[in-house]
Amino acid sequence: MLSHNSQTIYGTTIVAIRRENHVVMAGDGQVTLGAQIMKGKAKKIRRIGGGKVLAGFAGATADAFALLERLEAKLDQYPSQLARACVEMAKDWRTDKYLRRLEAMMIVADTQKTFLMSGNGDVIEPDEDVISIGSGGGFALAAAKGMLSVPDVTLNIDVIARRSLEIAADLCIYTNNQIIMETLS
Repeated sequence: MLSHNSQTIYGTTIVAIRRENHVVMAGDGQVTLGAQIMKGKAKKIRRIGGGKVLAGFAGATADAFALLERLEAKLDQYPSQLARACVEMAKDWRTDKYLRRLEAMMIVADTQKTFLMSGNGDVIEPDEDVISIGSGGGFALAAAKGMLSVPDVTLNIDVIARRSLEIAADLCIYTNNQIIMETLS
């Protein structure tokens, strides 16, 4: 987990859930500077790659935007190849002195794959159909997994994503209930 520097602006909790070729990504709207809420309705999820990829970020806001721009450039270079674009971005992240100091994480997803891009330049494809990042990520992940595992109940993943962020907002002081959601099918 990234430690909070009181002089850095942070975005917080993102969750992504997939079921077959449908993926939903949800993020809260809170941005903090130290212990102060700077903004309550930030949009931390973007459509990139011609609208075919969702990217959600947590961590230092300026760093996240820098990484988002780099990933978008890689998607332009490798269209419709999310895995390759992520790996090429990770190579840059690990070798570039500027990128290595960035404090952000991203979840990126298209209709086929979901990846976590860590602050160390790692690219991780989750074993399960749910993943989360940010200060409230553990709460959102636990809530989503709990709802996904209820026997004989098939909840809509949009409902699960929203409810998991609401639960995280109830538990994490860096997460609020101003939820933005994006879906791909």
